[in-house]
Amino acid sequence: MGRFFWVFIGVLGALLILLIASGDTGTTLGFETNTFATAAVSALWAVLIGAGALSGGVGIGQSIKQLAIWAMIILALTASYVFRFDLQDIGSRFTGGLIPGSPITLTSRDGGAEVTLIRSDNGHFEAAAAVNNQSVRFLVDTGATAIVLSARDAEAAGINVSGLNYSIITQTANGTGRSARASIETLYLGGIERRNLTVMVAQPGRLNQSLLGQQFLESLSSYEKRGDRLTLRD
Repeated sequence: MGRFFWVFIGVLGALLILLIASGDTGTTLGFETNTFATAAVSALWAVLIGAGALSGGVGIGQSIKQLAIWAMIILALTASYVFRFDLQDIGSRFTGGLIPGSPITLTSRDGGAEVTLIRSDNGHFEAAAAVNNQSVRFLVDTGATAIVLSARDAEAAGINVSGLNYSIITQTANGTGRSARASIETLYLGGIERRNLTVMVAQPGRLNQSLLGQQFLESLSSYEKRGDRLTLRD
């Protein structure tokens, strides 16, 4: 096999890895995911057939060996795409174990999202989430009645913190504080999604880390703490 074919197969392999990483977004490089996947696999088979046809001057035994190698590569890449959700689960478990706060997302038997958090070194459960597509590291606080954003996180999420009225008393595990109501479009925590939420924004300088309180926890079907693991079920 010429060098060109190995480069080509490498590019196609990278595209299939991209398919795995795309998850449930529905599109890959601007194309519908299933259409993109079909085209990528078809191209792989075309490379296999073309490689066999162009391998002039090579003995039959060597050609069969080369074709078998191509077939194994194609089957491995295809299997990687077919089992992409299992690979994503393994990846999230690995990341969650290395980086406390990184959500470990699985799919429950009933098809819902199940997110597990590992206790951080500080003894608390933290959650790496996204608010309006901006990264926010929450402290899971069962003593907080609401989702409370720090002024810094709220500003990063596009909220005009200087224009809010901080007249609401908020109860958290650390005591009481003043906050203001605001709206967010999206909140993503692993595979759990919430849209169009009314949240609290803490008065600037009064809260160092955003809090994920009962407002979020009670929207789940259940949540359970076992040892150093907190499991959230949507």
